[in-house]
Amino acid sequence: MPLQGVLEDILDFMETKPDEKFNLIIGTDSHTKTYACFVTAIIIHQVGKGARYYYHKKRQRKIASLRQKLFYEAAISLETASKVADFLAKRGQEKLNVEIHLDMGNQGETRSLIKEIVGMVSGSGFNAKIKPDSCGASTVADKHTKF
Repeated sequence: MPLQGVLEDILDFMETKPDEKFNLIIGTDSHTKTYACFVTAIIIHQVGKGARYYYHKKRQRKIASLRQKLFYEAAISLETASKVADFLAKRGQEKLNVEIHLDMGNQGETRSLIKEIVGMVSGSGFNAKIKPDSCGASTVADKHTKF
């Protein structure tokens, strides 16, 4: 389904439950073997009631540097979030909370990059979440990265 179709489906879902609170979550994760498989998930979370999600897979050359891989994941999420935010604004839904979930946390090698990448996301006008609060990237997108 193209992005336009995904966003139309999300709005249709939200319109059937006008009194509910929703968050829109975007997260990207990747897995590398002989090539890199990047998965971006768009999740519409009905607060307290569950969620539905959509995902897109993209294969690319292998990225050896962890730093480069994490920045690339964040850039894909930012690009998607910008398109989503533009669509929502045109449909009068600019108040919908949009979060970008990053597959990084205070444990392990990724902790040294948190400040930079969260700053990049926040500076672009989106809320950034890291592990353990980043289920969009670390759970949903991760589920579909395996070959």
